Amino acid sequence: MTLPLRSSRLAAAPEDERKLVARSAAGDTAAFRVLVERHQARAHALALRFVRSAPDAEDVTQEAFVKAWNALPRFKGESLFGTWLHRIVARCALDRAEVLQRRRKREAHEDAAGQFGVEAPQTDAFETERVHALLQKLSEAQRLVVTLFYFEDRSVEEVAAQLHMNENTVKTHLSRARAAMRGAWVQTMGGSA
Repeated sequence: MTLPLRSSRLAAAPEDERKLVARSAAGDTAAFRVLVERHQARAHALALRFVRSAPDAEDVTQEAFVKAWNALPRFKGESLFGTWLHRIVARCALDRAEVLQRRRKREAHEDAAGQFGVEAPQTDAFETERVHALLQKLSEAQRLVVTLFYFEDRSVEEVAAQLHMNENTVKTHLSRARAAMRGAWVQTMGGSA
């Protein structure tokens, strides 16, 4: 008995979903509504991992579905609809996370300027924020790989399939991302890890 290869997942797409995608690409809003209902929870969960705020994740999810609707006529079907949508959500979430990070930095700077030398206590939330800030310094490919591997708990093989990358490329991105984050962390801690 031979098991199907991961690359044959495209052929495993449900026939009804392929039809829904085709109808949606032709402008059928009812068909697209069904696709939204099927993929909304997963899209929201991914967005939440990036932006860490339910309202922001809802905005990201909404934006991603609007972009998907507008791009559907150009969707070639080379991947599953869910995989394609997942990349759109990730890109929208990365963009939103970057905007939120800049806003937080600006607000923190304004707060610090008003308090003259009062240092904020280092809490778990502070450390989480620092890790998130370090993530934003990675390349887009590295952020996607790290998010899927560590936060979405996907295997290297699954990440490779999702992002249409070679497994060794995924491993390289993970290794370089860990090294970059480790180095940046040590640097922000004043030379101690």
